[in-house]
Amino acid sequence: MKKATFGAGCFWGVEAAFRKLEGVLSVTSGYAGGTHPNPTYEEVCTGRTGHAEVVQIGYDPGHVSYDDLLGLFWKIHDPTTLNRQGPDVGTQYRSAIFFHDDEQEVQARRSKEVSSGRFGRPIVTEVAPAEAFYPAEDYHQRYFEKIGHAV
Repeated sequence: MKKATFGAGCFWGVEAAFRKLEGVLSVTSGYAGGTHPNPTYEEVCTGRTGHAEVVQIGYDPGHVSYDDLLGLFWKIHDPTTLNRQGPDVGTQYRSAIFFHDDEQEVQARRSKEVSSGRFGRPIVTEVAPAEAFYPAEDYHQRYFEKIGHAV
């Protein structure tokens, strides 16, 4: 199993989208890209921890490629809006790819470059090394399933 970590706005919808992809074995909502250890949702929402809401994906590269994951990432959010997705505004909603190795970095940067022409505006997606990942509180995991929202 390999890992991928993406921030594409509120993690509830991002998690639900990646769970549908064949070859994805696990999706965990959480926080990455910040400086405060073990942040809570409330702390992240202040914008002072530097974290983004992200999903960490465990996937089988024999069934789904990292490029496939990147393709879905670009499809499910607007990577041209800085620190916002739809009505959600703040640094925690930024577009980000946190790579886990050199190969992912190359693929992420290439994918960002190739995708830039599709949106008509510059892509503001952050591409950075994956460092600490903190799972979100349990009530955020599989949130749409818990509230009975069809996904």
